[in-house]
Amino acid sequence: MTNTNVDQLSAAETPTRFVTVSGRRLAYRSIGDGTPLLLCVRFRGVLDDWDPAFLDALARKFRVITFDYTGLGQSVGEREPSYIPRRLAEDVIDLADALGLQKFALGGWSLGGQAAQAAAALHPERITQLVLIGTVPPGKVARSPEPLFYERALKLDNDLDDETVLFFEPASERSRAAARASRERIAQRKTDRSPRIPEATYLQLLRDNAAASAGKAEVFHDDGGYRALLQAGPMPILVISGDHEIVFPVQNWCDVIDEWQSLHLIVVPQAGHGPHHQDPVFCADIISSFIANHSA
Repeated sequence: MTNTNVDQLSAAETPTRFVTVSGRRLAYRSIGDGTPLLLCVRFRGVLDDWDPAFLDALARKFRVITFDYTGLGQSVGEREPSYIPRRLAEDVIDLADALGLQKFALGGWSLGGQAAQAAAALHPERITQLVLIGTVPPGKVARSPEPLFYERALKLDNDLDDETVLFFEPASERSRAAARASRERIAQRKTDRSPRIPEATYLQLLRDNAAASAGKAEVFHDDGGYRALLQAGPMPILVISGDHEIVFPVQNWCDVIDEWQSLHLIVVPQAGHGPHHQDPVFCADIISSFIANHSA
């Protein structure tokens, strides 16, 4: 029998809720109890692009909160959508304020990892631990995304083969099987789904980002001094990456690990840009242990 308490429903069942803040209506979902953990989604992502197995595993220890960025998915309002990290960070803080969360752990995947780093650098007094999945440090890095990423990521619709290339490791039979299983789990939710981001919208967001970083040699342009703030600060930071990360190569983190005071790096073998979708329980367990062992 399905539990009728919405706070105890699975990620595939929990309803979308809304808060109104600063002239916009942000859509979010919340499952589990305990320490709040806000998660920022990837490029082109909405509420329904998280693997429910990963969220459910986290919800054993945390109150897990996912959301749609302003103007995307089910979040609407007067402000235009943006993929500039400091703008995305405003959604993080405004949502936390609306939910009454003074302090919380913060995670982000891919573009969401950039948003999470911006929020952590700008509001270190609010964020207790930072969890980064398949993302890149701010500022200049030695390794850029592989061209194959752009070929697949900018297609109007991504099929299973695209998702396997983008988020998993096509050379691994185990990873290919994990891609199929994750896709099936994400499809379990049949109603109350966030609409896909239109092609014209995400292409415009990319153009806006490029214009904002014109003349800079950075994948994640450091317009807020985020790198200096994070590498010198005491905030515990966990990075989880696949060993074949075609979007943000893990070597970029290896290049800075001796400079960042509190950086922990986990590399998942035979994995790509979505290690938490390939090994959802393992990654959730790592995150749970990290937060538990780095709490004030």
